[in-house]
Amino acid sequence: MNPRIIGFCVAIVVSMPAYAQDYPNKTIRIVTSPIGGGNDFPARLIAAALTAPMGQQIVVDNRPTVLIADIVAKSPPDGYTLLLTGSAHWIGPLVEKMNYDAVRDFAAVTLVDRSPNVLVANPTLPVKSVRELIALAKSRPGDVNVAVGGPGSSNYVAAVLFEHLAQVRMTRISYKGNAPAITALLSGEVQLMFSSAGAVAPHMKSGRLRALGVSSAKPSPFAPGVPAIGESGVQGYVSEVLHAMYAPAKTPSAIVTRWNTEVGRYLRSAQARDIFLKAGIEPSPSTPEELVEIMNAEVGRLTKVIKAAAR
Repeated sequence: MNPRIIGFCVAIVVSMPAYAQDYPNKTIRIVTSPIGGGNDFPARLIAAALTAPMGQQIVVDNRPTVLIADIVAKSPPDGYTLLLTGSAHWIGPLVEKMNYDAVRDFAAVTLVDRSPNVLVANPTLPVKSVRELIALAKSRPGDVNVAVGGPGSSNYVAAVLFEHLAQVRMTRISYKGNAPAITALLSGEVQLMFSSAGAVAPHMKSGRLRALGVSSAKPSPFAPGVPAIGESGVQGYVSEVLHAMYAPAKTPSAIVTRWNTEVGRYLRSAQARDIFLKAGIEPSPSTPEELVEIMNAEVGRLTKVIKAAAR
């Protein structure tokens, strides 16, 4: 082999560890959805917890949800811009054309957390169980309405999957965020909603909302006493809220590994578990490979259902 080529290859190999050792040397940003949303919650906890171990300030950059993935995909792959987002990241492209590819344009870092949705109803809806809801929806196709977020959002997917497996037709009403949807449900503007347990727990406790079922495969400690939808007449129903972290594609593997290690260490800590569990969320760190497997499995499971619903 040409000596100059050998020298060039050696220089690359030698420089890679030096680059990793020099990282980070400036402020890091985690791009995520607007303040107060489901993506923002873990992003702020991770930014605060990792500023010291990473040795640089980590800031949360809140942007409109529809822009966050595109912003990170087009950022330099140097480890200074990361994305924290939900499952809409890989489900959204099934509904509408996006400016990014959820796998090709990103380096998976880790799954962050997972939690079930709770199917809650305004008490004026004359049902007290999932079976009663199915019977009502079948007798009045399209009359029962359900609040959802944007296409690909966790509660959109939960509602679409419920309609498909229960073989019912409901009217989906879109809201820009969980908070306005819950407000609409409380006021009676809509009748149903799939929501994270933590967001609706106070309203279930006060009786202002009635819990019909939980979207995990089995009953969840986050919604005590609420049966699983899959065990209440909708066989095979599972629809969880997932959040994950990514870097731009071609980010050096040493940097991805550093983030995977640090985020995983924090999420496994007693402090993090206490904060997350009190919010009705289970911290669930993974390897990058496991995150990609989860994404592919979810896309495979939901592609036909989501595309049919979008017609």
